[in-house]
Amino acid sequence: MTATTICLVRHGSVVGAETRRFIGHLDVPLSPLGEAQLVALAARLRGIRFDAIYCSDLVRTRRSAEILASPHRLTPIVEPALREFAMGEWDGLTADEIRALDAAAFKAWMADVGRFQFPGGESLQDLEARVLPAFDAIVDRHAGGTVAVVAHGGSNRAILCRALELGPERLLALGQDYAALSVLERAGSHWTLRMLNHCEPLP
Repeated sequence: MTATTICLVRHGSVVGAETRRFIGHLDVPLSPLGEAQLVALAARLRGIRFDAIYCSDLVRTRRSAEILASPHRLTPIVEPALREFAMGEWDGLTADEIRALDAAAFKAWMADVGRFQFPGGESLQDLEARVLPAFDAIVDRHAGGTVAVVAHGGSNRAILCRALELGPERLLALGQDYAALSVLERAGSHWTLRMLNHCEPLP
């Protein structure tokens, strides 16, 4: 049986990343650092024969996917269901601003991130309900092949947790840095993690 390989990539660093704001569905672009991170990762993956490259519809993932796809002469396929959490009222705010707005809600998020409902936004269950079927469809469409999926910290963690059979309380146990590469391999119904949160060094 030929395994299916998924290169799961988080988008590169974004403009304003140093403020550590919750950006969720905000459509912020890659920073120059983010562009450089993806160029380095694209060089690492140049020798892999991808059947397709998928990404969410936000500009930071679309641009990341374009950089990865360029050496392969592929056009990224946009899948809106791969978007980050909708963080509702918290989109665009820093942790300090959220604490000032609603200290109890921020404490609840820190205590149980896997079951928290963002005010006016999504819970992990909401995110899983759109991300996981879209991911499964991609995997089934390219059974036995190799595909890159460029998405976000939240959506990638949901995919990894399900593949590794980890509960929602382990969501943040899986590192997902900017421009990080994780590699999953499926044989039959069994998933194997080949790489987690690898960040290519910059020249």
